[in-house]
Amino acid sequence: MTRPLHHPAEIRIQAQPGFQEILTFIQESRFRALQAVNTELVDLYWRIGEHLSRRIQVEGWGQGTVKELAAWIHAQEPGIRGYSAPNLWRMRQFFETYRGDEELSPLVRVLSWSHNLLVLNKCKSREERAFYLKVAAQERWGKRDLERQIDGGLFEQTLLAKPKLSPALREVHPLAETFFKDRYLVDFVDLPEVYSERDLQKALLQHLKAFLLELGRDFCFIGSEYPVQVGGRDFAIDLLFFHRGLQALVAIELKIGAFEPEHMGKLAFYLEALDRDHRKPHEAPSIGVLLCKTRDADVVEYALSRTLSPALVAEYQTKLPDKHLLQAKLDEFFELVEREEEA
Repeated sequence: MTRPLHHPAEIRIQAQPGFQEILTFIQESRFRALQAVNTELVDLYWRIGEHLSRRIQVEGWGQGTVKELAAWIHAQEPGIRGYSAPNLWRMRQFFETYRGDEELSPLVRVLSWSHNLLVLNKCKSREERAFYLKVAAQERWGKRDLERQIDGGLFEQTLLAKPKLSPALREVHPLAETFFKDRYLVDFVDLPEVYSERDLQKALLQHLKAFLLELGRDFCFIGSEYPVQVGGRDFAIDLLFFHRGLQALVAIELKIGAFEPEHMGKLAFYLEALDRDHRKPHEAPSIGVLLCKTRDADVVEYALSRTLSPALVAEYQTKLPDKHLLQAKLDEFFELVEREEEA
């Protein structure tokens, strides 16, 4: 009898002790190798940009000379790509943007050239460039993820609105503000004009990878409709995660309308159940997130100020915000800061 052929991916082999460690070694080595190649390439472009900048200043090289240089390189190495005149000018801009910047010049070598071009072309200030370089490196964003966050105005929104945390959350997890956002962009979900909380939950689960990227790389998914039993009754948490940095369970409750103060009571109940019956001894107190469509800032402040639970209230956005409006608000913010410093 002929044995059926199986694709290697279809063969399921049970992992033995030590298998995962070897796979981790392979994956880490591959990542380091890619990083080494990337660092060398970015360093090459830096050196070319530095050389061009010096020639332009000292010998008066112009666009015509750089075009001749690009044509000459192509003639010498016909198979080589990436050294057109526009790209050579970008290398010069790259060097001149970061030269002398001891904080950012090492950081640009951590990211790929395509990442650097995005930041260079789309960011207007050093502060904005520094923000995206650091977060992209920390979160290991791909090029598309970085572009999406820039287009979504993460920098502007982070400066304009800090996460709304309860005093208990700040006390129990002092670093929580660095791991949570005030608004989460979930433009990847495909929702009808009228939808329910269940529809939103399903859409987030269907795009779980994208949602995890939006939350942050330290978030690990545990389950949806996570069951908790209190007394003789059964309850379910919309989404449950674990945060590796904070070493805590994170319960997310979804609200498709405006935030209401009574939402906080149910979330506190869930956190109590998690801490009593599900949290492991080495883990920190659980954190609750109310992810709402809209909220009134004063209502949120009042509700959070008296709660004893480590919790926060955030908004979700299903569409990219207006970048021009965000920039206008940011300009007003900087003007206000300058006035306060002068006063």
